[in-house]
Amino acid sequence: MSKPRSLALPPRTRTYRLSTARGEFAVLDTAPPAGVPRHGTALLLPGFTGSKEDFLALLGPLSEAGYRAVAVDGRGQHETPGPRGRAAYRRKALALDAVAQAAALGDGPAHLLGHSFGGLVARAAADLAPEAYLSLTLLSSGPGRVARGQRVRVRALRTALALLSKERVWSATRWLDTRGEEPGAADPPEIVRFLRRRWMRTRIAQLAGAGRLLVGDPDGTAALRALPLPLHIAYGAEETVWPVPDLAAAAARTGAHHTVVAGAGHSPNVSHPVELAARLTAFWDLAARDPRSRGLGSRDLSSGTPSAGAARNRRAAPGAAEGGRAASA
Repeated sequence: MSKPRSLALPPRTRTYRLSTARGEFAVLDTAPPAGVPRHGTALLLPGFTGSKEDFLALLGPLSEAGYRAVAVDGRGQHETPGPRGRAAYRRKALALDAVAQAAALGDGPAHLLGHSFGGLVARAAADLAPEAYLSLTLLSSGPGRVARGQRVRVRALRTALALLSKERVWSATRWLDTRGEEPGAADPPEIVRFLRRRWMRTRIAQLAGAGRLLVGDPDGTAALRALPLPLHIAYGAEETVWPVPDLAAAAARTGAHHTVVAGAGHSPNVSHPVELAARLTAFWDLAARDPRSRGLGSRDLSSGTPSAGAARNRRAAPGAAEGGRAASA
């Protein structure tokens, strides 16, 4: 998950409930400034125990680059109501929600970004209805289940939720609030109050369903390669929830545009929003210019040169852009 450092709304941000064919969803909707050419719309899906507020620091830089940026609470997350039953939080149901959200924005196909668990939902949505999107970005999210240590933690959380009250579990979940953030940093009281309020408002069934997918998600690399969309895999150099070598390998095997943000952990959207926004908008600009491009060029950004795996993938994928330039960290 991400932990916002401030709850201040960026300029030109509206808070409302987006009405869709699958119900209403709480959103933060940030428009570009007057006079700035508009380049498109981005739909941002939050991660496990997270919410739309995880993108607060990112909304402003994206909008200033000419993109309408819309962050959403998924069903059962924070300010979006959700059913109590487990069936409502299966992968397909969540994917259908994301497809409906993109349609309800009214701008045509959107750029889809999923952070962490939101990446699992975004993958499923893009696979279900690729025509609804201009591109897919997986931010700090792999093509399969989380790392072994994270699986242990998620299973422990799911067990605790089945046995104890949410109030009692809250204190035991504080470790989640520092995933990928600066160790030992003291949270301002308003942030602590927000985190607790968000936790208490999130449905137990949503947490259980998301946790089930995080620990048991099958490898989806082949499905990512088959998507008829430009693909971007981005994460921090100090990512902790998915193994960094696995993320780099997924980028190489799929021919994805590949961004590694130096100094960032699991939440570059919080710790490095300006840099991340520049990488995202550069990718979206490329995707808009060549929507048929499947391989925008995967690079090993630690050296700034194409990785051997990426080169092999480009040779094996007709139509991949040979000169694709990845964003550097």
